[in-house]
Amino acid sequence: MPKDMVKKCPECQGINLSWNREKGEISCKDCGLVIEDKMIDFTQEWREFDSEDGENRRRTGAPMTYTQFDQGLGTEVGQKGDLFKLGDKDRNKFFRLRKWQYRISTAIERNLKLALAELKRVSSYLKLPRSVEEEAARIYTLAVQRGLVRGRSMESVVAGALYAACRRHDVPRTLDELSEASGIEKKEIGRTYRFVTRELGITILPSNPADYIARFASALKLSAETQSKSVEILERAQKSELTSGRGPTGIAAAALYVAALMHGEKRTQREVADVAGVTEVTIRNRYKELGYSER
Repeated sequence: MPKDMVKKCPECQGINLSWNREKGEISCKDCGLVIEDKMIDFTQEWREFDSEDGENRRRTGAPMTYTQFDQGLGTEVGQKGDLFKLGDKDRNKFFRLRKWQYRISTAIERNLKLALAELKRVSSYLKLPRSVEEEAARIYTLAVQRGLVRGRSMESVVAGALYAACRRHDVPRTLDELSEASGIEKKEIGRTYRFVTRELGITILPSNPADYIARFASALKLSAETQSKSVEILERAQKSELTSGRGPTGIAAAALYVAALMHGEKRTQREVADVAGVTEVTIRNRYKELGYSER
């Protein structure tokens, strides 16, 4: 029986209950009291043996999503392939309807059509999960509705929304990576990101350097032991408050560089710097602040 249902019989206080799925009843096996007699069955009432069979029997469409300009609730007048099956008169009529449907769409809808296509492209390039893409689309939609896009390039607001979504979902992506994917300067993305989050009241905690360790270690082909050691170095540094006010990518790169030296997997500072998107000087400064020196 489900955990969130009645656990005791109100008559005899017994816990030996029976749930009859077919009748929708819950009864006590000790005293016979019927506790519930109108239980709702939320499961589907049909069986499906393939995806096509299930699609034909379902009575609902796809779930709502912010990654589409109409949240997946809109309809379109005839698909082009279907229209060519009609006669000349009907085909011309539906082509005119399609044209007017596009013309009467609002400025916000036209903006979202273009922006969400760009958002999907950048998200695919960065290999971001679906949850991050959905959150970024929601942030961008709110920004358009509040008029925050006016005076700014659409691409920069898309990149700022994606960066904010990555930070909220603890998916480590640097501004350099977003700049490369979107073609917008890093400073512009950071400026737009701060503006959008401030205006929408989005609270974002500082990035944790440990979130970057797995990605950097994979790119540098380092062992799991080196990765674990770098996380230990970061934890000790955070307890000593040595990471406050420092960029998370620089701290993570320095910890990984030191851990690799300890485990005999030496990587040059240039290799680590290229993967982390920081300079060699930053790595040297950070590992000295962590209390380590070159061996």
